[in-house]
Amino acid sequence: MVPHLTTALTGPLLALEKRFLDNDTSIEQWLRGWWQEHTPPFYCSVDLRNAGFKLAPVDTNLFPGGFNNLNPAFLPLCVQAAMTAVERVCPEAKNLLLIPENHTRNRFYLQNVARLATILHYTGLNVRVGSLLPEITAPTRLELPDGQSLTLEPVKRLGPEGRRLGMDGFDPCAVLLNNDLSAGVPDVLKDLHEQFLIPPLHAGWHTRRKSAHFAAYKEVANAFAAHLDVDPWLINPEFGVCGKINFHERTGEECLAANVDTLLTRIRAKYKEYGIDEKPFVIVKADAGTYGMGIMTVYDASEVKSLNRKQRNKMSVIKEGVPVHEVMIQEGVPTFETVDEGSAEPVVYMIDRYVVGGFYRVNTARGRDENLNAPGMEFKPLAFETGCLLPDACQAPDAPPNRFYAYGVVARLALLAAALELERTAPP
Repeated sequence: MVPHLTTALTGPLLALEKRFLDNDTSIEQWLRGWWQEHTPPFYCSVDLRNAGFKLAPVDTNLFPGGFNNLNPAFLPLCVQAAMTAVERVCPEAKNLLLIPENHTRNRFYLQNVARLATILHYTGLNVRVGSLLPEITAPTRLELPDGQSLTLEPVKRLGPEGRRLGMDGFDPCAVLLNNDLSAGVPDVLKDLHEQFLIPPLHAGWHTRRKSAHFAAYKEVANAFAAHLDVDPWLINPEFGVCGKINFHERTGEECLAANVDTLLTRIRAKYKEYGIDEKPFVIVKADAGTYGMGIMTVYDASEVKSLNRKQRNKMSVIKEGVPVHEVMIQEGVPTFETVDEGSAEPVVYMIDRYVVGGFYRVNTARGRDENLNAPGMEFKPLAFETGCLLPDACQAPDAPPNRFYAYGVVARLALLAAALELERTAPP
């Protein structure tokens, strides 16, 4: 399934996709060169927006939670990529502990955990799923909507000094987090000894900032665009940051309004340059956090000075009730892809440096200029029917294999940016 484009794909994006198609060998060589110098995250998902005139990432998740939504036909690809990822981290690994999020009532998320455990099992690992919930004091079997089951077990510190994490009779080489640590790092995960924790703790939202990621992405996009001799704006969403804001107390509004106005001015100039007949907008989002919380669409700087109580409450906290004091102002990239009259955006999944599939997030309750990771989002996203690795030069640039290849290229640029981000934000 390839969503319908509500506008004919012409102009700059069509030219960009043709450039990808004509230079696929050069692109793969360029990416391979970067991976010789940098280590990819264990896994990652990237939300993309196809505006018909621009293709750009708008969010990068280092704790992806939708493996159950991938096309089952791509399971072997996931397993092969996971083998590479495991060998890179811990070649002698036999046991792996998987730590999921705490929301055990979300059965769809738990299907993701089960799929992830299955992928890791096929790499030759003994996989157990450990819970950080205090009420999980004994192995707890959960039945899932697709007929599978998942057993959560309590974790404990092992050894005479309690410096390793595991379970009775299960001392894993590595601990894989599928928990984004929005509320901070639990004590049980701190100061582990000779045990790999992946992703590293500083990848969690308690310290990670979206602005740091997109600063790294801008660097990658500029280098890639120079390699292909294209305008980096076609793949890069502009952004700004406002670091001291309190939506409840209405402080920091001037900083926010100034950043919104500056960014809108830059976007208008690019729209004029490319003859784009659209009204520019920006997305104001919490600089940390996920699940589509703390996000709003803004068309004019005056809008952020006149938020009502409901809007301020919505923007003031994110997952786990964490207050918002830092926001990123990101160029709004409208989506021109629709499924059954619902706005759609591709989400690309990667393990190690390999694209392993993706799906479309579809929301019939949201417009093409809004965040789609919100109420109304379908929990039955459309899995990609083709991979993102095999462009077909015999077809048009926007034919399905080529559109998916373009998605895979831009997603891997975001993956590379995540690698740089993690390197630069690592504690001494």
